Amino acid sequence: MLALAATIACKETEKTEPALDLSNLDLTVSPGEDFYKYATGGWCASHPLKPEYARYGTFNALIENNENRLKELFEKIGATTPVPGSEAQKIDDLYKMGLDSARLASEGASPLARILAEIEAVNDSRTFAETVARMHSAGGSPFFVPVVSADMTDSDVNVLYIFQAGLGMGDRDYYVDTANASLKDGYRQYLAEILTLAGMENPDSCASDVLETEDALAKASWSAVECRDVRKSYNPMSAGELKEKYRNFDFGAWFRELGIDEPDRIIVGQPSYLEALDTLLSSADYGKLKKYLAAQYVSDYHSLLDENFYDAGFRFFKKAMAGVKEKQPRWKRSLDVASEMLPEAVGKLYVNAYFPQESKDTMLRMISNIRTALSEHIDSLQWMTDSTKDVAKEKLEAIVVKVGFPDRWKDYSTLIINPTLSYSENVRNIRKWNMADSFSRIGKPVDRTEWLMSPQTVNAYYNPATNEICFPAAILQPPFFNPEADDAVNYGAIGVVISHEMTHGFDDQGRHFDKDGNMRDWWKPEDAEAFRQKTDILVAQFDSVYVLPGLRANGALCLGENIADQGGLRVAYTALQNSFEGGRPADIDGFTAEQRFYLSYANIWAMNITDEEKARLTRLDVHSLGENRVNVTLRNLQTFFDAFGIVEGDAMYLPESERVIIW
Repeated sequence: MLALAATIACKETEKTEPALDLSNLDLTVSPGEDFYKYATGGWCASHPLKPEYARYGTFNALIENNENRLKELFEKIGATTPVPGSEAQKIDDLYKMGLDSARLASEGASPLARILAEIEAVNDSRTFAETVARMHSAGGSPFFVPVVSADMTDSDVNVLYIFQAGLGMGDRDYYVDTANASLKDGYRQYLAEILTLAGMENPDSCASDVLETEDALAKASWSAVECRDVRKSYNPMSAGELKEKYRNFDFGAWFRELGIDEPDRIIVGQPSYLEALDTLLSSADYGKLKKYLAAQYVSDYHSLLDENFYDAGFRFFKKAMAGVKEKQPRWKRSLDVASEMLPEAVGKLYVNAYFPQESKDTMLRMISNIRTALSEHIDSLQWMTDSTKDVAKEKLEAIVVKVGFPDRWKDYSTLIINPTLSYSENVRNIRKWNMADSFSRIGKPVDRTEWLMSPQTVNAYYNPATNEICFPAAILQPPFFNPEADDAVNYGAIGVVISHEMTHGFDDQGRHFDKDGNMRDWWKPEDAEAFRQKTDILVAQFDSVYVLPGLRANGALCLGENIADQGGLRVAYTALQNSFEGGRPADIDGFTAEQRFYLSYANIWAMNITDEEKARLTRLDVHSLGENRVNVTLRNLQTFFDAFGIVEGDAMYLPESERVIIW
């Protein structure tokens, strides 16, 4: 965690205001040579990569702090006798089941037996579709995944989406790119190992059959970049049309098993993928398909079983794919499951213990200032026409703000945690409870008060369907937010996060949605073309960066986040300047307010990371690596050059003709 310890007296207010921890800097590097190393080198040296992590940065340090806080809260509950049926009882029982390694070892693979028997009983298209439906009803994703969310063209109503899914390694490129052959072989070994532990016959042969099925799915899958295109991924049809178009999967049986009345409107995300799946199922080999379903099921629950299952997953997903050296302690794993399964019950505990009202009040003031600054930026755009600016400002003013925690907590009273059942069975029942709640919303009004993150999550988001920004309580602490810090430090950290999320409403995908969350084209054609030309430059800037020898960053995959990073910096900087109200704040520790702003921004991306994780994230993550979020983004900003005296000839300098400014 970033320490904001150094202080200086402010004569006007006669109070001390924290500045940046100078030990985070690496003064052997000049800011003009490599600003990321200059600003974070000291932190990275004093926070070596822990063996249980593939990457360790300020986010992870804050997450660890929250884990220790939650552990204390959970242990306090465990020291009492919670009321049966209460949220405390549910948290306590689930947490303790995860800690009970002796019970998990004695149960072995037995918790899997009932579902594996159901899978083995599949013998025709109807029973196949019913079994897939039961897996979907518990949050599984064999072949495809159903999601209930706001209709992108009618954002007041929930609709069923169907998206491609079903790849155990997560992304198509792991299957289709020959450079990943060794990882594929490791995945085959992982499948054979967990299927052996599950008691499957001929596990090596089964693993090969599973990989053959996943290879076919991968070849039909859209790339991560293609899946980002919200317009291309919006393909509405009725249930009748769905059944007619994809006849070889029994969607009628699937709907019946899920207990869903066949909707008048369904959105298919990747139609060509479903067409390829339909072709695959036209000559169905149920023997192979059952092996695939079994592998999907066992892999979904491997981390909730005997440690031998967990170890198999760790060796492949953590060690081989991400470069992690050691397993996390069992208490962390169990705590994370309880927090994920009962997010708002745990969130309520967290907020009551650790989130003061003063933090929320300060955040709301900053958000208001940043909204004003973004409006000023829209007014000043040279590439956008006035009529489009007017609509953009209407959307900006309509953004809904959520800070800290929900106004109305989720009701868990009908959810049962039964300690006589196994750990994995309880988790499966929670997932079923959540999915049943989700499916019950199809065709019903969207609940715009609902939160998509728990209060204990160290993150933030923008949701285009509801045109809202959300900042959970857990991110509102140092190094992101410190009520005792000077404005420059806070605007450089949480201020950039706030304006980053606001800017997402105007990135390459968010811009397609209006102030009410409906996907419609509110841009003049010439504005859209000017925007595209600018974003092409940003894509090319990131494409030119090598993250590892032979592996470049993916500017198209990360475009939305890179737009928001740049917009976040520019808008938060303006908000900081506006806060001066004609006066200049004093330097602190020899740094001007502008320098503290940029140092604070860089510090939130301080991180040590394995090469394996760099490669994995470059393929999968829509966010650029932390180093590039600093160095590549800042090279477009003259105010950054001015702050640190960076001039032509410095490595960080980028000629004005090569820069791009979007928002």
